[in-house]
Amino acid sequence: MAPVRYTPSVEQPQPDEAETIAGLEEQFGKILDTTSQDYGHAVRSVHAKGHGLARGTLTVASGLPDELAQGLFATPGEHEAILRFSTNAGDLLDDSVRLPRGVALKVLGVEGERLPGSESDTTQDFVLVNAPAFSAPDAKKFLANLKLLAVTTDKAEGGKKLLSGVLRTVESALEAVGAESATLSTLGGAKPFHPLGATYYSQTPFRYGAYIAKFQLVPVSAIKGFADETINASGRPDAIREAMNALLLEQGGTWELRVQLCTDIDTMPIEDASVEWDEAASPYRTVATL
Repeated sequence: MAPVRYTPSVEQPQPDEAETIAGLEEQFGKILDTTSQDYGHAVRSVHAKGHGLARGTLTVASGLPDELAQGLFATPGEHEAILRFSTNAGDLLDDSVRLPRGVALKVLGVEGERLPGSESDTTQDFVLVNAPAFSAPDAKKFLANLKLLAVTTDKAEGGKKLLSGVLRTVESALEAVGAESATLSTLGGAKPFHPLGATYYSQTPFRYGAYIAKFQLVPVSAIKGFADETINASGRPDAIREAMNALLLEQGGTWELRVQLCTDIDTMPIEDASVEWDEAASPYRTVATL
């Protein structure tokens, strides 16, 4: 199927969207105020705990078809890139608390037209998480979830460890019958998989030049063998960092950055981030190697 072309009409802002965004900013501010006071310095309001930083080279493929040769990916070549692996909470938790993992990819030396306010920038950022769909369908539902996270930031870590274990048990039971819960994973029921073996997703769609797309970062070198490898963090608060640094120093890693184009606006919704787009209808296609 042909990819859907972007037009402003594909987006449907809600009448109270500005108020929802203001509410999100308020909750992020509460998290920042709490953690800044605790740690004596500012940390990110989400994905505060970093597990590893890595430098690499992003090579944009040559000969891409027109629908993939958009924006950054319209010009073949190499860019310096930086990866940061993290956990989604706004506080610096013991790694035994089982939460979703994320990766931020910063690509340097990117030329081209910029959004307002970033005219002098020469970088492009991708933020991805190790699940194909978001736990909330839209900003308003995410605000409700964020309020819960804001009031639990800085609560007893021992309680979070206990909750994580309980939620993981419930999530495992769901998986045993062929189901899973993004919400339970977000709250502490995620599997403690090795971040370097994971596949990461943008979860939400973005304008992709003339089209609309989601992004995926998938390991293709030997590190993909760690996709089902778990890390025992019992008694080791920074176990993930230790495991990641050891593996990166030993063998590095290679990933492919892939794009999934929207080919059906009804079955691949723009405004519902909780819906996983069907890969059979529109597979992820490689546009660059990292």
